[in-house]
Amino acid sequence: MSAVFNFTFVPWFRSVAPYIHTHRGKTFVVAVAGEAIAAGKLQNIAQDLALIQSMGVKIVLVHGFRPQVNEQLRAKGHEAKYSHGMRITDAVALDCAQEAAGQLRYEIEAAFSQGLPNTPMAGSTVRVISGNFITARPVGVVDGVDFKHSGLVRKVDGSGIRRTLDFGAMVLISPFGFSPTGEAFNLTMEEVATSVATSIQADKLIFLTEIPGIRVDSELPESEDNPIDTELPLDAARKLLATLAPAQRPTDTAFYLQHCVKACEAGVERSHILPFAVDGALLLEIYVHDGIGTMVIDEKLESLREATVDDIGGILQLIEPFERDGTLVKRSRTEIERDINQYTVIEHDGVIFGCAALYPFPEERTAEMAALTVSPQAQSVGDGERILKRIEQRAKAMGFDSIFVLTTRTMHWFIKRGFTPVEPDWLPEARKRKYNWDRRSQVLVKKLN
Repeated sequence: MSAVFNFTFVPWFRSVAPYIHTHRGKTFVVAVAGEAIAAGKLQNIAQDLALIQSMGVKIVLVHGFRPQVNEQLRAKGHEAKYSHGMRITDAVALDCAQEAAGQLRYEIEAAFSQGLPNTPMAGSTVRVISGNFITARPVGVVDGVDFKHSGLVRKVDGSGIRRTLDFGAMVLISPFGFSPTGEAFNLTMEEVATSVATSIQADKLIFLTEIPGIRVDSELPESEDNPIDTELPLDAARKLLATLAPAQRPTDTAFYLQHCVKACEAGVERSHILPFAVDGALLLEIYVHDGIGTMVIDEKLESLREATVDDIGGILQLIEPFERDGTLVKRSRTEIERDINQYTVIEHDGVIFGCAALYPFPEERTAEMAALTVSPQAQSVGDGERILKRIEQRAKAMGFDSIFVLTTRTMHWFIKRGFTPVEPDWLPEARKRKYNWDRRSQVLVKKLN
């Protein structure tokens, strides 16, 4: 095994460890569009879900089957009919849906039963259990359109799903529901997944879809200046939905977004829209800081706050690589513990991704910002600027006229944000006595208006 591989693998594996710990014992509802299976993605999706489950996540898998049903209809010479963004399920379409669901359940169970050596499924044991967890009712007649055997979710057996998950199995749910009289109804995968996630109060609802995610300004062409919004606060998602026409097709912006909003409003902490075209999209979204698709949340996931003693270990882990390469002056655990009230941190899913300390010099009406650090995983997403703004606010609240920094490598970053270089003689007397002339740090000052 090459030294280069070791050098890259070990830091990477350590970087995902906090997410493994965070998600252990959590419950995810993963909704896979039928188009993903039609595109030949099932094997990789199954491998990723088996890996996620092996790390302690409880999984409910809901599959769609739009293209599979349409294929069955074409084989029978029958036209697929839609209205209001839903399938009109006549007797022939219901028969096709039942055939497609049965075939897909067979394929999904087979995918999770593999255990070939030298594959991600080697040594895995995934028990897939499905059942009549959904009670449905008919859509009925809407605007003069009779939807026949198309239905809506009436009730979810949440306690039954939770008991099955606690047994250690993966729950598989098809978009079918049954009335108390035993009548079958064709449901939409999106509504089923949302209803299940709400009923069991899942920690995540994840849609693996045809689209790459959501852009708030969807009228503009995609470019580097108009990326997918990886994090969309619930209020912003609501406002976006209010400007959109009702969704008719899965590629419409509102199609999956409306279900993400509904889930978050009903208590699901996070809902995600991921592209199945990206191999490993589930792993990238769950175990990488900024993910691969769009996440709708009820509040900003990143918490910018003042540090507490519980953050000392996280701060030490964050700044240690920068101390080692000389970017930061080394600070002992005792120093950080003594000064913890001076620190501001950015926390993401229980992991510290950025920090800075503010040391006041009241007599000179100024303060030093020290140890400004942002994890390499979170750089270029604005965390450094958010911490700087928070430090400025703290300094203003203390009545100071300026803040200053000492740096050897990031002078231009500070100059772009309003800092001006000065000579070391400018420093407050108490700080000047501690200035390391061998290090020759640049001194930069920013006036606080």
